[in-house]
Amino acid sequence: MSTMRNRVQLIGNPGADPEIKNLENGNKRAKFSLATNESYKNQKGERVTETQWHNVVAWGKTAELVEKFVHKGKEVGLEGKLVSRSYETDGGEKRYVTEVVLNELVLLASGKQ
Repeated sequence: MSTMRNRVQLIGNPGADPEIKNLENGNKRAKFSLATNESYKNQKGERVTETQWHNVVAWGKTAELVEKFVHKGKEVGLEGKLVSRSYETDGGEKRYVTEVVLNELVLLASGKQ
């Protein structure tokens, strides 16, 4: 059961090409936002689609794969864990963010290729 703790699996589409950063220590970081869609019928029988946006971050070799294969609109499946952190803006305001730290990436075929 311990492998089920803090595990996230998502299928969606990146909203933009990943932001890649080469860090001073030689490590690489990739960040992107992923849109997931959920469709259902409302009480009137109309189809409604809700989109949720998720912040995704990848490090090292995984970031290299993201840089090479993940592009805006291309459907991907991913597995990772949720991490919450806080930081302070230049103006001294404290901000909070929750991200999916990517462990595994699957490129999914799309009919729009």
